[in-house]
Amino acid sequence: MSDPRIIGYLGRAITHEFSAAQQYLAQSRLVALWGMEAQSADFRKDAHEEMGHADLLIARMLHHGSVPGGSQLAPVRVGRSLADLLMQNRAMELDAIRLYEEAMIYCQRRRAMEDAQLFEHILNDEIAHVREIDAKMAELTGRGQASG
Repeated sequence: MSDPRIIGYLGRAITHEFSAAQQYLAQSRLVALWGMEAQSADFRKDAHEEMGHADLLIARMLHHGSVPGGSQLAPVRVGRSLADLLMQNRAMELDAIRLYEEAMIYCQRRRAMEDAQLFEHILNDEIAHVREIDAKMAELTGRGQASG
């Protein structure tokens, strides 16, 4: 029998990933309106990565004999500049890191190693994403272009 808490973590993770994809897609369109095509492409790439995570999580949930429930996505967070968007995304990714760390530790304690490995894999991707956001923010600050 599957652990209901693990199913809960998977469900929360799926909701996060779909919310993140929605946010990145909306931000992609917003920065495209600002004439920032390279940044628009970056946000689209981020959305694609988040959808890949959602796919992995859904597969794992199905493995447990459960299906993802309809969940309410978090509202899209936008801003008035690229720096604002990056700060919003950093906060969102930090929330994901906390979720994946908690889920991974729980799964390790329960000896649900396949689940722990999945959460660890996505956790590492999210940590890398925060580093990328930090680098982009540093680049903006270094060039004096923190506002869009």
